[in-house]
Amino acid sequence: MIPRRRFLQVAAAASLPALDALPARAATGPREGDLTDLGPASVASPLGNGEFVGGVLYAGSRGLSPNVVGAYDLAKDAVTAHVDIPTGVGVWAMCKVGTDVYVGTHARSDLYRLDTVAGTVTKVAEYPDHYIWTMASSPDGKVYMGTSEPGRVWEYDPATGQSRDLGQPAPGEAYVRSIQADDRYVYAGIGSHAHLIAIDRATGEKRDLLPAELADRDWVSSMAMSDTHLAGGMNSLAELVILDKADPSGHRVVKASAPGEKYVVAVLIHDGYVYFAGRPSGTFYRCELATGKLEVLGVPYFEAATHRLLAHEGRVYGIQDSAVFVYDPATGGLEYRNLVQRGFKAAPEEPMSVHSDGRRVYVGGKGGADVHDLATGKVTRLGIAGEPKTLLTVGDTTYLGVYTQAALYAHHAGDAEARLLARTGNQQDRPRDLAYDARTGLVVMPTQPEPGHMNGALSLYSPRTGTYATHRPVVERQTVYSVVARHGTAYLGTLIQEGLGLPPVTTTARLAAFDLVGRKLLWQVEPVPGARSITSLALGPDFVYGMASTGDVFEFDPRTRKVTRTLKVGAKGGDLFVTGRVAYCGDGDRVYKLDLAAFTAKTIVEGLAGQWFGGEPKLALDPSGRALYGVRGRNLVRIAISGHR
Repeated sequence: MIPRRRFLQVAAAASLPALDALPARAATGPREGDLTDLGPASVASPLGNGEFVGGVLYAGSRGLSPNVVGAYDLAKDAVTAHVDIPTGVGVWAMCKVGTDVYVGTHARSDLYRLDTVAGTVTKVAEYPDHYIWTMASSPDGKVYMGTSEPGRVWEYDPATGQSRDLGQPAPGEAYVRSIQADDRYVYAGIGSHAHLIAIDRATGEKRDLLPAELADRDWVSSMAMSDTHLAGGMNSLAELVILDKADPSGHRVVKASAPGEKYVVAVLIHDGYVYFAGRPSGTFYRCELATGKLEVLGVPYFEAATHRLLAHEGRVYGIQDSAVFVYDPATGGLEYRNLVQRGFKAAPEEPMSVHSDGRRVYVGGKGGADVHDLATGKVTRLGIAGEPKTLLTVGDTTYLGVYTQAALYAHHAGDAEARLLARTGNQQDRPRDLAYDARTGLVVMPTQPEPGHMNGALSLYSPRTGTYATHRPVVERQTVYSVVARHGTAYLGTLIQEGLGLPPVTTTARLAAFDLVGRKLLWQVEPVPGARSITSLALGPDFVYGMASTGDVFEFDPRTRKVTRTLKVGAKGGDLFVTGRVAYCGDGDRVYKLDLAAFTAKTIVEGLAGQWFGGEPKLALDPSGRALYGVRGRNLVRIAISGHR
């Protein structure tokens, strides 16, 4: 089999935008602020959804620019065409009406019609909500969409081109994450507090079908429908609820059986069975409708997320990142097909993290990290079933905090794979930062809770003993967003947002100290009035320095527990590093150098326009103190710095 990375690089090369000429280097070496272009930061081909029309699977991408729908022809076993989806960060939602495929985007929320006969795509509607998460068509050819922020249902009528707002099925809930429609009802799966709402298409009347004993669940995050039944995947206990549409009180709850399973991420009712996929294990299951008997059919790809299950000509197809798996009920055979190797477009994605160990640069994205060898320029792919959000090197080991499951991995340079050390549990899913304390020998990882849940956590990993301990809450009703550690104390910068979809109950981010020996919170203050988060922390010889979401940098004396100086620097918060008597920080477009004695700042780089996933700008400091790494557009760049002063 040809390595995946080779396909990604070749496929991406033709689509890269030309960069402006970079500053020339002086004869004595690079000047502070000089940029060196290192090529695409992270090349990927992640999929978000798909739909069959005839013998062609139309699969939509996410995170590319522009995103695409690729046509995978089963008879030719090849991706034969692509059409661009010009707006939005990605495609999460698709459905079909006749031979037309409807495509829903997120951030921004636009609706496109792909005419599969003509091979053309047309934008037909746009919506004010942040995400179109899910779509389904009704028997009479209308398109229904579930959105978030707020959790709302929209109807689009292809016959008239008009949209109708069906409102919020569960007022106060932020997400409609799954949807189905028959000739009378639209069924909406809700989170972050679970509901399954039936909306009468004619009257708008709503009723909750979720059994009362399941009212404390988090989500109905995936759903399938037949003429007689509904099946919904629930978080975060990895349960499947099966309802009789004629009598919803007649229901069955089936729990996914793989150890540690938390999510049911895709569901399909087909030929007397409910097929579903679990996460984090990646296990593929089916449950017999008549008896509730559960079978484990296999693991198509370990820990991979399945975004959609589809039936076609007696087989079941599962759409995963960059691939599909095919299950044949007649034989029990399970086949895995890499769509990149079959021609699906790969391109630079919006990266999520960047880190340098001095010899290489890791860039985290969907499904792993691209590892750039600084000496040779060679790029390899470190595949991980998740998204590396933060990285840290201690000695010869690089630690990666991975979403989801708030997982901690370890990677030794040169190894083909990273090793899973622990999952945080405690309703946590999004690592925010990593730090190392030499006195205690602990790796410290703060995490954000799952959507709808309170209180972030702080996890402590000992490489010496292999123990992993999680403390929750740490700062009550907030998430710890940034961390540094020294002499047995971890300094914590917080974010007022707890789980996504849960309105913040506090107004200002805090700086706190946590005793790593006694395992207790020592103190907390609010260093920047009105700041939503402390995006980064750094240690000087005597002070703790931080950058807030407002773009303010502050100096804090831990002995007096007072902010001694503040300085408005960037347009927004980013990463901050102290090296000697100076510091460097960035806001995604500019990089600044701070004189810590005078407490002044100057711009050394501008015009980066870094396309970071989620709009969270990142920087990495080379251990030599002579370079920073960031992105210009979607290309990795080395930024020369002088350090010290």
